[in-house]
Amino acid sequence: MIKYKLIGPLTQLVSMENCAIRGILKDNELSVIKNAGILIENEHIFAIGDFNDLKEKAVALDAEIIELYGDYVCTPGFIDAHTHICFSGTRARDYAMRNAGKSYLEIAEAGGGIWDTVMQTRKAEKEELSHNVHKRANTLLKNGITTIEVKSGYGLSVAEELKMLRAIQNANQVTDADLIATCLAGHMLPRDFEGDHKTYLDHISSTLFPILKEENLSNRIDAFIEQSAFLPSHIYPYFEKAKAMGFDITVHADQFSTGGSEVAVQMNAISADHLEASTDHEIKILAKSNVIAVALPGASLGLGCDFTPARKILDAGGALAIASDWNPGSAPMGDLLTQASILGTFEKLTNAEVLAGITFRAAAALNLKDRGKLSSNMLADFNLFQTDHFNEIFYQQGKLVPSQVWKKGNIVYSRS
Repeated sequence: MIKYKLIGPLTQLVSMENCAIRGILKDNELSVIKNAGILIENEHIFAIGDFNDLKEKAVALDAEIIELYGDYVCTPGFIDAHTHICFSGTRARDYAMRNAGKSYLEIAEAGGGIWDTVMQTRKAEKEELSHNVHKRANTLLKNGITTIEVKSGYGLSVAEELKMLRAIQNANQVTDADLIATCLAGHMLPRDFEGDHKTYLDHISSTLFPILKEENLSNRIDAFIEQSAFLPSHIYPYFEKAKAMGFDITVHADQFSTGGSEVAVQMNAISADHLEASTDHEIKILAKSNVIAVALPGASLGLGCDFTPARKILDAGGALAIASDWNPGSAPMGDLLTQASILGTFEKLTNAEVLAGITFRAAAALNLKDRGKLSSNMLADFNLFQTDHFNEIFYQQGKLVPSQVWKKGNIVYSRS
């Protein structure tokens, strides 16, 4: 049975239609409809436009009409294209040590770092991890994030990575948000693995990858390319095997040193994430490629390091998404809207560029073509903010949150 709904009138509807996937975006390029409405057909958008015009169609379709009173701004549902919200434990001690001047190596030698989270996550049962993911996903959902990428990478063995990915799959069945799972078994060489980097990656690709396909656990393979993790020479054969099996590729690239973005370009990865250490050379090759650059301001705030050179990437003609990197170590905040607003301030991004970075450009970083814009046949994922202008959303730097969150044509959260 087809069910139609009309929501409006909306003071502004920012559709993101006709906005380019790459390069500079000016605020006056945004398609903003005033006195707007959204007509929904089941899970998808049937039409957007003037509320009064759509009301006539709605009556003819016997649609449910949901009339709003007061000022509301409508945006596409936000998309967080890089998180690590499947974990157990805390790394508060790491944060304190880092702020007290300890180095990454000193923290690791004291029992901190990624391996600390690996050990805590391995101790957790699948049900506990699933509950953790569900809880964190719902926190994001209340802030308007309707699609969330979630990585494994704190298991670092076939059995433990499967536990994490199955926990993510289970959480996806109970949260209203869409969870997009990514296999990050290439996060670091596990300390308890008896073999070198190549042997470990060969073991993962030959043993874990087929199970991912068989159980439909993930269609995305990620790896951390860094001196402390894996070198490009380690990762090329790993990614080649992944691509041969039909996986999408994404890369933790150029966080502390360069090299990862070149791998991303040469492997035609969907995205290259982090890029805080990228120089003009890396920016140039990324801008000439189809790779989506993903800035992670939460990691910069957590580590106290430079931001991704977002302005330079856009000026060079690159495609820029913005994600939270929510993880227990370097980015514990997990507040995408606040982080994106702060990145915009420091990198001098227009509000259009920030909004694009957490909507349709973030969708492109996940290879998703059915969301991120408000137009006919797209998923009816959108947020309603109780304000009279979209500029207020970023001006208030995360303090203005959605009054309503809609997912696939249904209201899934309301603050009223």
